[in-house]
Amino acid sequence: MDISELYKLFLKHPVVTTDSRDCPKDSIFFALKGTSFNGNEFAGSALEKGCAYAVIDQTEYQIQQDERYILVEDCLQTLKQLANYHRRKLGIPIIGITGTNGKTTTKELLATVLAERFNVWYTQGNFNNEIGVPKTLLRLTSEHEIAVVEMGASHPGDIQSLVTVVEPDYALITNVGRAHLQGFGSFEGVKRTKAELYDYMEANKPNGKVFINQDNPHLQEMFQAHCPHVQRISYSQTQQTGISYQGKICSNNPFLTFQWRHISGGETSPNSNQWYEVHTHLVGAYNLDNLLAAISIGHYLGVQPHEINHALTHYMPSNNRSQLEVTKHNNLIVDAYNANPTSMEAALVNFAQMQVAPKMAILGDMRELGEVSVTEHQKIINLLNTLPIQQIWLVGEEFGKTTTTFQKYKNIEEVKEAIRQEQPQGFYILIKGSNGIKLFQLPELL
Repeated sequence: MDISELYKLFLKHPVVTTDSRDCPKDSIFFALKGTSFNGNEFAGSALEKGCAYAVIDQTEYQIQQDERYILVEDCLQTLKQLANYHRRKLGIPIIGITGTNGKTTTKELLATVLAERFNVWYTQGNFNNEIGVPKTLLRLTSEHEIAVVEMGASHPGDIQSLVTVVEPDYALITNVGRAHLQGFGSFEGVKRTKAELYDYMEANKPNGKVFINQDNPHLQEMFQAHCPHVQRISYSQTQQTGISYQGKICSNNPFLTFQWRHISGGETSPNSNQWYEVHTHLVGAYNLDNLLAAISIGHYLGVQPHEINHALTHYMPSNNRSQLEVTKHNNLIVDAYNANPTSMEAALVNFAQMQVAPKMAILGDMRELGEVSVTEHQKIINLLNTLPIQQIWLVGEEFGKTTTTFQKYKNIEEVKEAIRQEQPQGFYILIKGSNGIKLFQLPELL
């Protein structure tokens, strides 16, 4: 079926599902394949449960004379094509975000800022991969005025594939760091993959805008190499030539309070160069870069300073990212969704600098680091040896291979038992690790 014909069906049935267990009435089922499943096998079941159509790519699962089966060459590619077709039909501005760390928090902050003035749609949860991104785009409607789309990557070419579906008008790479090295091969591989967003802007969006952290030398290098002809709008924590937005930390004990300003570049306006102070519910000085990114994009797109300040003051983090949880016995800083060497180091340095005591850290393995995993985990140990943290617990096989006197636990169950026995009380506790270590299960025990 031609994509334009499929789109006509989508307009009549504007809900897409890829899970045969979740089949809203009159939705369209796409039979995707994975390493351990074949969606084609469940097409019939999806139709029985209420789907209007089932898109399949294997003829043996097609029921002859049943027009509800739509045969295509590749279901995933068709899903992407449909999403891109829909994106073009709507034509609303889209901000594309990627990066090693901070992209989800920045996406949430930016969406909160934009919502002060626009009807905004943005990536829900972690729907930032080759399935989640098309599904995000297909939930756009004519009522939306702007969209924020997060794009994740774990292998070279991932961003290139996603960006051709999204076709963003504005681009942001939050940062680049040592993550998913097993897939990327090296830090240079990380940089090349993230820079695929810049490549797209250079080739396709000469009138687009790239927002960039002026303090990050890697991003500066990548910008010059990959999209030197696209206009950039810079932000920084220091006053530098050419920046448009500047921020500085006021306090971080434990919540981050900061100031920001728009540097007008000689333009005369009522708010030129005025400093604004914002009290957030975010924990971690490293979040200032994420906040400045949201401020820069939001302000450029017309959100006024008082609206920005209102949005950021009332933003409440969730999903185990930079959250402060106060329990009966302890104060918990929960950052247990993801961990890599860059984010782990930033979290630990920030925690060490906080004027609170006593401190305890429960740290889980950093996954997907490949052959450098042992080295990177040992680097974290070496850093910990220099920090004023009174108790340190390490969780997982990779930390288990390090040389240290810190307490080690093989898995989350051993940690739970240790908590039951030792019952830590009166601590500020940093909980940080990859999602697979399941440290998110600990707050209810502490």
